[in-house]
Amino acid sequence: MMMGSDENETGLSGVPLGIRNKYSELTKVDFDDDASHHHHQQKRSASTRKYVLACAIFASLNSVLLGYDVGVMSGAIIFIQEDLKITEVQEEVLVGILSVVSIFGSLAGGRTSDIIGRKWTMALAALVFQAGAAVMTLAPSFEVLMIGRLLAGVGIGFGVMIAPVYIAEISPTIARGSLTSFPEIFINLGILLGYVSNYAFSGLPAHINWRIMLAVGILPSLFIGFALFIIPESPRWLVMQNRIDEARSVLMKTNENESEVEERLNEIQEAAGNFNADKYEEKSVARELLSPSPALRRMLITGFGIQCFQQITGIDATVYYSPEIFRQAGIEDKSNLLAATIAVGVTKTVFIMVAILLIDKLGRKPLLYISTIGMTICLFSLGVTLSVLGKGPIGILFAILSVCGNVAFFSVGIGPVCWVVTSEIFPLRLRAQASALGAVGNRVCSGLIAMSFLSVSDAISFGGSFFIFSAISALSVLFVYKLVPETKGKSLEQIELLFQTDDLGWKEGQVALGDVEHLVQKE
Repeated sequence: MMMGSDENETGLSGVPLGIRNKYSELTKVDFDDDASHHHHQQKRSASTRKYVLACAIFASLNSVLLGYDVGVMSGAIIFIQEDLKITEVQEEVLVGILSVVSIFGSLAGGRTSDIIGRKWTMALAALVFQAGAAVMTLAPSFEVLMIGRLLAGVGIGFGVMIAPVYIAEISPTIARGSLTSFPEIFINLGILLGYVSNYAFSGLPAHINWRIMLAVGILPSLFIGFALFIIPESPRWLVMQNRIDEARSVLMKTNENESEVEERLNEIQEAAGNFNADKYEEKSVARELLSPSPALRRMLITGFGIQCFQQITGIDATVYYSPEIFRQAGIEDKSNLLAATIAVGVTKTVFIMVAILLIDKLGRKPLLYISTIGMTICLFSLGVTLSVLGKGPIGILFAILSVCGNVAFFSVGIGPVCWVVTSEIFPLRLRAQASALGAVGNRVCSGLIAMSFLSVSDAISFGGSFFIFSAISALSVLFVYKLVPETKGKSLEQIELLFQTDDLGWKEGQVALGDVEHLVQKE
């Protein structure tokens, strides 16, 4: 008898050897298929992550323009004063007018992005800013310089409003928080570049150096033209235009799991009202925003409120006028003043990176608590430093530490989280224009602070101004506690459900229950 020649011959376990061999072969085939599928999925996931990351980076380039303007103007204004002989009031107007005028860009940006798309609105923002920067660079007088500031402000208004909306709409849920924070990263990078530009060109004649500082701001917008050939249109905007196949194609590129694409597409279509035309009564977005439902009213209070608190806690006063603050503490030399501002820019940029790492792990609300409480302490410390310690080495040290601490806590929380929350909470049909309203609130408050800080400080002292900012920052802690829900890990469509309750506290248990109900309804 030949061993193993009969398929039915049994082994020690009592299972026929031939059958066992066939089973082993089938198992090996299944294992190879699973391994192949797993490898394919890993490869697709890596490709998707890179693509979405590239889209977020390119969409954030407009934010460099805003950051650069904030940083460079803090130093350039010293030399503009010397060259054009402007007054302190003109200085405040020149610095603050950009934020005020950007209101018009933000207001127009919401409607414009609904008409021409998110992608081309970003292109328009870059073109308008370039025109403004060119006029400022060649300005022979204060009046012409103001015209350039007006144009640049409109361009920045478009840019700061549309970038977070676009990134939120194109990002997968799991990474949306960190990706939507990218515009704030690039604002901080722009601020740092502005500070470095101030220091690098400060040695040139006063008639030339500030012009070169402002001209350098044109360079980032040139990359936006290149970006337009890479980034796709927002899938949610495409759905609103009934371009379903194009939206599906974009979602295939931005979602790691192919099986989830149709589910996400269905959710977006339902949110856009394509499936249930009678779900929302026919009325314009403007009318809906002017006479909001209770849920929408809560969204507007949260979105508009957090945008305003981001600015009225004095971040622009700290960044725009940091040379003046350090001069009050005792630094007199211009080069030393500009060098100290670089420390502020580096701190701001480093801590925004910390926020990116934590926002999708810790969540939005914990970072807001850390940020607002820390800012309250640092602003109070700066008030004490400027009021009590006076000029001298100790005063300079504490002033630098307090300013750097303030921008660090700002960057780790309310700086980026403000834009993330505003881009997440509104329904699709209202998102662009409601986010524009939030950006308007942000820019109005920024302009008011920038245009009044020096005058108010002359009246009540620099220290007194920062005591007021500290008190406002303390109020922002209460605002976060009562009116900002946690949105981490939820789809944009699920987040709408968080506002369907009369309780403005939105406790965690209620949020979880709402999600469970939503999932049960879907099943």
